[in-house]
Amino acid sequence: MDAKRHLLIVDDDPDLRDTLHEYFESSGFAVSSVADGHGMRRVLKEGPADIIIMDLHLPGEDGLALTRELRAQGPVGIIMLTGSGDTVDRIVGLEMGADDYLAKPVDLRELLARVKSVLRRAQKTPESEAAPAAEPGQKVRMGTCMLDLAAHRLYDAAGQEVPLTSMEFDLLKAFAQHPNRVLSRDQLLDLAHNRESDVFDRSIDVRITRIRKKIEIDAEKPQVLKTVRGAGYMFVQEGRKA
Repeated sequence: MDAKRHLLIVDDDPDLRDTLHEYFESSGFAVSSVADGHGMRRVLKEGPADIIIMDLHLPGEDGLALTRELRAQGPVGIIMLTGSGDTVDRIVGLEMGADDYLAKPVDLRELLARVKSVLRRAQKTPESEAAPAAEPGQKVRMGTCMLDLAAHRLYDAAGQEVPLTSMEFDLLKAFAQHPNRVLSRDQLLDLAHNRESDVFDRSIDVRITRIRKKIEIDAEKPQVLKTVRGAGYMFVQEGRKA
């Protein structure tokens, strides 16, 4: 990475917190580490973080509540640390808006790879940060919303930005670039550049459910991102790109 990224560790285990702090600092990150939500807010008040490593089981406010709070505030990469083999916790974490998860005990090299993966997906060019007018073909109608591929943003009918995780954007982009075509879960993982992550099938379903709540008129009866039983999902595009 060309410039130091700010990484925030939120974990109440002092030994693990210190280990992660030292490891990521030696890997070129600017690192802050805290034990709970109060510490997290204190650090973020001083300046934003590019990515947050969030322990699921924290004293007081747990990692799920903090992830939900962070996601409502704006874009930030979030990797959740969960109990080994606890699939339910992982699914709930994704539902709350985490970009990725890793089970404890943590392999440091694997965690670093996940961090870099989330940062790559979230990275925007200077041009997209300036949010210039998109060229024809760079905006795609997705149900009640408009996906701006150039700016990496989703807007509702009133023109308000709809919060997305980096993985949610990558999935929408994959659908937008392959309209009216059935995409399997494996194809979606490849198209969303998430092959390096140990993603389980259910996580794709969870993310599709989250996306539907944002773009469908009735998420319980989806007409835009349809399930093709036994095959995958299909983005039903009516008309042409904006």
